[in-house]
Amino acid sequence: MNHDSYSDDYIREILNGVKTIAMVGASPVNVRPSYFAFKYLAQRGYDMIPVNPGHVGKSLLGKPFVASLLEIGRPVDMIDIFRNSSNIMPALDEALKMTPLPKVIWMQLGARDDAAAAKAEAAGLKVVMNRCPKIEYGRLSSEISWMGVNSRTLSSKRAPIPTLGMRLSLNRMSVGGGETTASDRAAKNKSELT
Repeated sequence: MNHDSYSDDYIREILNGVKTIAMVGASPVNVRPSYFAFKYLAQRGYDMIPVNPGHVGKSLLGKPFVASLLEIGRPVDMIDIFRNSSNIMPALDEALKMTPLPKVIWMQLGARDDAAAAKAEAAGLKVVMNRCPKIEYGRLSSEISWMGVNSRTLSSKRAPIPTLGMRLSLNRMSVGGGETTASDRAAKNKSELT
């Protein structure tokens, strides 16, 4: 597999197919990127498991930390490795000892280990490197395009804002609208002018 570029279908299939995600390197500190990614994915209906030996005894959004993947004690669909590249192979080696094996190994932005990817793929796992599932979910579900980010469309027309319960392109329901006071005011002013 070419890990320099992933098709939207490949990413979409993974995000639609997984339900339980163990995040290695999750942090309870609410200004850390792993906290934002964990919270975002949990709010989208994924069963999130925080893995970080330095925070055992604490919880993240009501989910207790575990010290290692092998301590989870239940099936996990995806391992999201939120560690730097030098820590990927040890995390993968631990994941390969899990029963049953996870379906996906996902390495966060800036993390890449081609040898670990080859080893995971040889074991039958799907691999994503140097990507964030939070960003990919937002992009593929059109949540990011509310603000005009990466919508791949140049238009003066405002995209519809997802509302609570609206079916998104990832076969999941939105958890809330994208409205803000400023956007509502702008839409109201625009309608009054026409």
